[in-house]
Amino acid sequence: MFDDGTPIYRQIADQIKAEIMNGSLEPGGKVMSTNQYAAFYQINPATAQKAFRELVDEGVLYKQRGVGMFVADDARDKLAADFRERFFENVLAPLVREARQAGIPLTDIIDYLRAQEGALK
Repeated sequence: MFDDGTPIYRQIADQIKAEIMNGSLEPGGKVMSTNQYAAFYQINPATAQKAFRELVDEGVLYKQRGVGMFVADDARDKLAADFRERFFENVLAPLVREARQAGIPLTDIIDYLRAQEGALK
């Protein structure tokens, strides 16, 4: 699981987010404890704790003292909104800039995307 250059805590947080988005972890569902993550993945518990803390700070997880960590009811919506924002900022904004530099009208890009939508189904 932990094989790229991304810090392990970030990979754990991303894995949990992916599980929320694909429905493996549902709203209100309990998440493994930091100690369980640490034991299962053979990592330092502080690394798992850092990932969980980040997810709590983002409002994706919440902690019930003495009970454990749970998926926030609106976690999927928050993650989808974050993904949408990053997509527009990191993918579409540069695409629009490059299209303008190349003299490609935005209507051509829209037409192309519409044609691709049918091809991807």
